[in-house]
Amino acid sequence: MKWNDNNTISITPPKKPKKVTGTRFAAVLDLNRWSSPFEAWCAITRTYEEPFEDTIYTIAGKTIEPKQAAWVREVMFWEKMQTPTDVWGEDYFRKTWGDFFPNDKIFGGMWDYLFVDADGNPKTVLEMKTTKRAEDWLDDIPEYYAMQAALYAYLLGVDDVIMVCTVLEDKDYQDPENFVVDASNTFLREFKVSERYPDMKKTIAKVRRWWKKHVEGGVSPAFDEKRDAEILKALRANNVNPDTDVQALIKEAEELTDKLEAAAAERKADEDRLKVLKDQIKEVAQSQFRDGDKQVIIQGAKYEWVTSVSRTLKVDEAAMKKDGVLDKYKTKESVSYKLTTKAKEAE
Repeated sequence: MKWNDNNTISITPPKKPKKVTGTRFAAVLDLNRWSSPFEAWCAITRTYEEPFEDTIYTIAGKTIEPKQAAWVREVMFWEKMQTPTDVWGEDYFRKTWGDFFPNDKIFGGMWDYLFVDADGNPKTVLEMKTTKRAEDWLDDIPEYYAMQAALYAYLLGVDDVIMVCTVLEDKDYQDPENFVVDASNTFLREFKVSERYPDMKKTIAKVRRWWKKHVEGGVSPAFDEKRDAEILKALRANNVNPDTDVQALIKEAEELTDKLEAAAAERKADEDRLKVLKDQIKEVAQSQFRDGDKQVIIQGAKYEWVTSVSRTLKVDEAAMKKDGVLDKYKTKESVSYKLTTKAKEAE
């Protein structure tokens, strides 16, 4: 990875990039306030992507989606609703790896449901959404959701889209199994791709050019230090720009080195002084030993200053040599003193 001067990075183009799915489509075009083109590029090129983890929001969405479908069947009086399972069978994700458009090199993803005609041909794309931000849907469909459905419709050759949105309250995320979908909490938003996005063909061509430049070319779109801060932090943790980033690392390292060296010097002075004090305390304690004492304790405010004595018998080799009888002589006693501290228990 190379960090460039124009807020881009260069990589070796991936052999198997991920596709521009419906959730990445608006981000690539910089029409998703929650995701940037740089973030989409990082995911597509496998440069960086947060591992997916289910949350209360994704779990609620998965749990309530079949209930939304059942409600739509009831209110639309359209029995020919097709599910991914109808097309690919059980465990369809494992069979498709999340790509319902295997013949397209760049675009992919998974639609939620389809309305089909008597021959099973797609007529309408249905996308199911749950939200607790009803205000986002008040005047129109959030653009990044509309573009997601529009992409799938375009790839299927379908013009009609129905967005099904269910508004949840905080309590509903705790018990989605018992949530009841009805007209009081769920509504439809319909549009035709040809009317909402009359230049859809040009938009698709624009993304294909983006793909050729950034994915096949291996050069990212420009990143934004604030908007992409978390991704940049993760990338910089393992990929250093020798022209810029390393200087910031060296500056911080030098500041910490100075700080630690100053602290070490101060610690050394304190340790030297403490040794002198301990030697003096031990000397005082030694003068208080009586025959048979094993330790002398001097009480302090916080610690007990304990001086212990150890006695060992030492052979007087010179005397034994002079006398000539080694086992006639007793050994001399060797005495040493050791000072330790013990924290006092609070009274």
